[in-house]
Amino acid sequence: MSHKYVYEFSEGDGSMRNLLGGKGANLAEMTGLGMPVPEGFCITTEACTRYYADGEQIGDDIRDEIITYIGKLEEMTGKKFGDPENPLLVSVRSGSRASMPGMMDTILNLGMNEAVVEAFAQKTGNPRFVYDSYRRFIQMYSDVVMEVGKAYFEELIDEMKERKGVKNDLELDADDLKQLAGEFKEEYKSKIGADFPSDPIEQLFGAIKAVFRSWDNPRAVYYRRLNDIPSDWGTAVNVQSMVFGNLGDTSGTGVAFSRNPATGDRGLYGEFLMNAQGEDVVAGIRTPLTIDQLKAQNPAVYDEFQAIVDKLEDHYRDMQDMEFTIEEGKLYMLQTRNGKRTAAAAFKIACDLVDEGQISPEQAVKMIDPKQIDALLHPQFDPDELAAAVPIGKGLPASPGAASGKVVFTAEHAAEQGKLGEDVVLVRLETTPEDIEGMHYAKGILTARGGMTSHAAVVARGMGTCCVSGLGEITFGPKSFSLGGETYHEGDWISLDGSTGNVYGEAIKTVPAEIGGYFGRIMEWADEFRTMKVRTNADTPHDAAQAREFGAEGIGLCRTEHMFFEPDRIAAIREMIVSKTVEQREAALAKLLPMQRGDFEGIYEAMEGFPVTIRLLDPPLHEFLPHDEEDIVALAGEMSISVDELHAVIDSLHEFNPMMGHRGCRLDVTFPEIGAMQTRAIIEAAINVQAKHPEWDLVPEIMIPLVGEVKELAYVKKIVVDTADAIIAESGVDLKYLVGTMIEIPRAALTADEIAKDAEFFSFGTNDLTQMTFGFSRDDAGKFLDAYYEKKIYENDPFARLDQTGVGKLVELAVDLGKQTRPDIKLGICGEHGGDPSSIEFCQKVGLNYVSCSPFRVPIARLAAAQSALNNK
Repeated sequence: MSHKYVYEFSEGDGSMRNLLGGKGANLAEMTGLGMPVPEGFCITTEACTRYYADGEQIGDDIRDEIITYIGKLEEMTGKKFGDPENPLLVSVRSGSRASMPGMMDTILNLGMNEAVVEAFAQKTGNPRFVYDSYRRFIQMYSDVVMEVGKAYFEELIDEMKERKGVKNDLELDADDLKQLAGEFKEEYKSKIGADFPSDPIEQLFGAIKAVFRSWDNPRAVYYRRLNDIPSDWGTAVNVQSMVFGNLGDTSGTGVAFSRNPATGDRGLYGEFLMNAQGEDVVAGIRTPLTIDQLKAQNPAVYDEFQAIVDKLEDHYRDMQDMEFTIEEGKLYMLQTRNGKRTAAAAFKIACDLVDEGQISPEQAVKMIDPKQIDALLHPQFDPDELAAAVPIGKGLPASPGAASGKVVFTAEHAAEQGKLGEDVVLVRLETTPEDIEGMHYAKGILTARGGMTSHAAVVARGMGTCCVSGLGEITFGPKSFSLGGETYHEGDWISLDGSTGNVYGEAIKTVPAEIGGYFGRIMEWADEFRTMKVRTNADTPHDAAQAREFGAEGIGLCRTEHMFFEPDRIAAIREMIVSKTVEQREAALAKLLPMQRGDFEGIYEAMEGFPVTIRLLDPPLHEFLPHDEEDIVALAGEMSISVDELHAVIDSLHEFNPMMGHRGCRLDVTFPEIGAMQTRAIIEAAINVQAKHPEWDLVPEIMIPLVGEVKELAYVKKIVVDTADAIIAESGVDLKYLVGTMIEIPRAALTADEIAKDAEFFSFGTNDLTQMTFGFSRDDAGKFLDAYYEKKIYENDPFARLDQTGVGKLVELAVDLGKQTRPDIKLGICGEHGGDPSSIEFCQKVGLNYVSCSPFRVPIARLAAAQSALNNK
């Protein structure tokens, strides 16, 4: 039997998600549950993969199978493709195995042509509905399949409404819509150079190809990179017989959730429009009604829908996001999926499902996306400033949180400014899927159109970005908008409250969010299930205390050089750098000793007895010196040396490639007194704090950076051990300490068995290890990585997500070699990857003892570590 690429909904089920995609698998599952799903079939993700492998062509065998299934669909519906008397019209929708709302394309009403339209109009006695469906089909097909773009057609609609003196599409009659359809086809021909296709089979295969193509459109590629979705998964295509929500006042369409996606409260939540098609609701073209109002308009349909919702949630044991259509009073289900939700809602829903007996605590921990936690931990508006602020308008609270920023009006500008570190708020009439990158960089999103299920709302909630939608009072001018009697221009500050929908014409101060409640319950369960420890990267007592508040169990990386840049310290480090003798250097370092010791004491205190890994000085010394002539002259005066002398020092420290130059352990090999001073500060601080807190068992961990050869580690370790042992002996205390190294040079990973003879712990510095393994600078890679993403050479930024194929192989090798030499060696990771969920999963698999990340990512790491432990049981 030849390979099967097409399945009727009745042939599949929910377990076939990888093959049928999420939408197709769920349609098949609902069909099996006996729900009112319009008949259809699913073209598999394997067909999409094959389409790309065949040079973006649909193979003859797949084409024949699709045509066979069209015949089966004709039999099931009693309608025929292209038949004017009884036409079969279909929708063609994408459906990847991971939910990607709004990222790929849809075509509705496919199968219409002039002959079908005329006969259909007579048969239904509703020419307005028919021509409305036809003009929608021409517009969608032209945009999605032929890539003409929507703007031209929207302009034609606006011109028609202006001629007629009406404001709403519903006010256009059948003749108007017929005329529009003709104008649309003329526009198509002027852009494409050919007539609009009239053959339904040609239309169908054009649409299928377009959906396959949309898997690789820029917004889908960006979304995949943002959400760790592999490009080789492909998308399925769902071909489904049309049901019509635009047949008149007894028909409609809507989107609903089984629980509130913003708050997590149980109860039907959603929106619908009568006499509309589904795109009208999610695109925000018309502001919809709430689902409660459906109960008043059609109680029977509402009750049937509520029963289906309850059944679906019980079946999937999660909050459901559903699309439905009512055709002349009959309910049809078009989709269900696990709904996107805010971080706060995710935690509440997970806890509620446990309390309701639907899921276990283990399942609750696994159902939350760790990246969502970020949204919970970010600041909210300062209550005092908020109390004094007066809203200039109120829209729909589409995605909670607080945002202040400068107004921008395009997604491109938002991305551009966001990359420069500017806080911006994207203000639009409505957002579209093409805006995904700008939405990602914006602090907040404000739209004039759209409801709680509009594109802006759904995508913002998924990102954890504050969003206010549907603020219809906004009027737009050239690079400006007016609201509340004031006009705001590009660059002006505004603030959004995504929890209330309020908009303020000023910047409002933010304060840290308060966490607890449902978040606390989930994190308690996560801590119970995880096996890896979670530490933090922190260089100050303040950061260490913040990390402890978020549950950090120690410090995996304290970068001592960050302590030297304070104004009262930089002079001493510069004095050390320009010193010409050991005695001069030691005198300068003596000034730094009490400062470092005090910092370490504060960090030990903040960590409350948990382990602290302190890295010896790492960056090249030139970073501490000025480079502008004015600053050089001033510094020479401060240090009582000539400008020429200072220039000579600066010139001597110049390196062509400082990231691979005189830094890390090489500084201690050259200047042993630096390592000796830092060791003294580390050990003396530990002795002082241990004396104050005898209940703590302090074991300082001293990390020697940038080791590539066991002999250099042994040399620097001797400095550390000789200094530490002498101080401990002199103090008469019993203080244990560890000496280890950061594995950040490929040679260190390859010779880890040798290095482990002198290293009591390894900490993988995957930032530099990635840099040196790939051979490009993380500071400069951004200049060319976009081209690599576009050409699918890389799918992810290797500095954000650990490259498990190459860098990961070095980590795994170093773990194995290190354990061979020292079975009890302590193993951790302290690069940025320590807070990335997919990288944490890898760390779990290779047997690291802990991950370390920035303070605000500690809860993310705790949850991801728990999920990794549960997934690898």
